[in-house]
Amino acid sequence: MTQDRAIRRSVPLPTRREWIRHAALFLLTALTATLAGVMLITADAIDPPMPDPVRWTDYALYVPVYYFKAVGALLAHTAAHPQLIAQGAAFAISLLIILTAHEAGHYLACRRYGVAATLPFFIPAPPLFLAGTFGAFIKIKSPIPSRRALFDIGVAGPLAGFIVIIPVAIVALLTAQPHAAPPTGSVIYFNDPLLLRLMARALGVSLPDLAPNPFYFAAWVGLIVTSLNLLPVGQLDGGHATYAIFGARLHKSIGKVAFIAMCAFAALGWFWHRAPSGILYVVLLFIMLRVRHPEAENEAEKLGSARLVVALLTLIVFLFSFWPFPVTIT
Repeated sequence: MTQDRAIRRSVPLPTRREWIRHAALFLLTALTATLAGVMLITADAIDPPMPDPVRWTDYALYVPVYYFKAVGALLAHTAAHPQLIAQGAAFAISLLIILTAHEAGHYLACRRYGVAATLPFFIPAPPLFLAGTFGAFIKIKSPIPSRRALFDIGVAGPLAGFIVIIPVAIVALLTAQPHAAPPTGSVIYFNDPLLLRLMARALGVSLPDLAPNPFYFAAWVGLIVTSLNLLPVGQLDGGHATYAIFGARLHKSIGKVAFIAMCAFAALGWFWHRAPSGILYVVLLFIMLRVRHPEAENEAEKLGSARLVVALLTLIVFLFSFWPFPVTIT
């Protein structure tokens, strides 16, 4: 099957019921992301006091009791300081624009090649989860017609999201204020990916001296999501691109190497930075390795030199977005 024939395929438009379902998930995610934005700005204000556990039931219920008390403290603090809602909304809007651009890239590429796909599913996260969302995804419902289609669909999302991250990061750096006071107690430091470091240098600002603002958190989360999706494993976006470029056998081998590397980063992150975040990467990649990548209908098709240039550009985007130790806990 040729590329031109694949492009002429038609797919049905989303129904009204589908629009309502996806819009409801989007709005719910906007709410949870707004709460997450408030939490990120005022994390020190939602640490409820807890009595020392005595009985075994106290130990068993410690985590759920602490969680519900912390959620209550967050809601009470937000109600007492309604101006924080604007900052939480700035985070939510910025992050959702990034995620929407990412998924729109995938969706539009699917429609270009006549591949049936759902509208983006936005996944809300419980209150106190760092970003207020577990991300978003589209579900592909028909075969991929060719290797070119697989490559284009895979890279369109992260490239579109990365383009949106750039202005969000610029706004973050230009509007950030100096730290009001040095942090005390247990502190989570967000380590900056290469893009933020290079942009800060270009704009003449010092990242260590700036207090993170809602736009910074949105850009930071967007870069982490982009780098995670571009890992060359399984059915992640980077996995699709790797499969399209190298074929099934090398795709599987490269995925295993990436998994081993992330296991090493997870261990080093635990010992050097006291951060368990790398474990989440390892668990996700382990699941991805267990899922078989579907074949394209035309496996013999060559990508061509133009797409190899795009592949190199996508690799650069990954390097700008990836940081092996995203957080440090002191």
